[in-house]
Amino acid sequence: MAQTEDPIRGIALHSGATVLFAIADTTAKYLSATLPVIEMAWIRYVLFFGFAAMLARGMSWRALRPNNPRFQLLRGLCVTGSSVLFVFGVRQMPIAEATTISFLSPLLITILSIPLLGEVVGIRRWAAVMVGMAGVLIVVRPGSSGFQPAAFWGIASSFCWATALIVTRKIATTDHPNTTLLCSSGIGVIALTIAMPFDCVWPSPKQLGLALFLGVLSSLGQWMVVLAHRHTAASTLAPFTYSQLIWASIAGFAVFGALPDHWTLVGAAIIAASGLYTAHRERVRRSR
Repeated sequence: MAQTEDPIRGIALHSGATVLFAIADTTAKYLSATLPVIEMAWIRYVLFFGFAAMLARGMSWRALRPNNPRFQLLRGLCVTGSSVLFVFGVRQMPIAEATTISFLSPLLITILSIPLLGEVVGIRRWAAVMVGMAGVLIVVRPGSSGFQPAAFWGIASSFCWATALIVTRKIATTDHPNTTLLCSSGIGVIALTIAMPFDCVWPSPKQLGLALFLGVLSSLGQWMVVLAHRHTAASTLAPFTYSQLIWASIAGFAVFGALPDHWTLVGAAIIAASGLYTAHRERVRRSR
């Protein structure tokens, strides 16, 4: 399938997705205090699958058939894993801090692009990655009284999300966006259904309503990310990922009355600067 380059549209879609993800993450943190994480994710993915099926209605099986089933399976597992791991982390730490740790993803994309995309990473981009890792350490603060073990959930979530984004770009020119959404949501439903018996309670109407709201936001966000990567290179979109900290901070303050501390802001600034430089070097590399 041909790919249409439209950077403005891609940036707008990606930026809009960060707003939806920030609201969804805040909802997940609030809901995780009373509803098991696996069950919350299952409700979310059932709705995600219904949303994907609705978008795909009218399309033939030939048009929907994935051309890269192994990559679709990998993306589905990574997206599901990222969602579940993030909620396990965010329920034990401030939303802004958890979001900042998720900024590790653009840096991990640089590392993972070597085995998954066959790219050659120069010394400058490696240096930027190292600086970004230092920013993550400032946020996490291992060995200090401010260290929270829940940060490891966020780091694992970032790894899964970085892998999913690379795979998204890899299959964007061969598989229809509806195919990608249908595969990711279906794989998520299957994986979470297997895990459901180990972590399940009967939800109240309020819990069910919030879980459905979370599912709607997440589904729309995923759809916008897939479309954004069809129009714009991942290196161009990466800098706009950092706007999510703004929305997460606003949502976290509105719901929980919590603002990011100065160490989180310092770490976020370092990570963002590193990510922006990495994206700049990627654009230079592509222009050459």
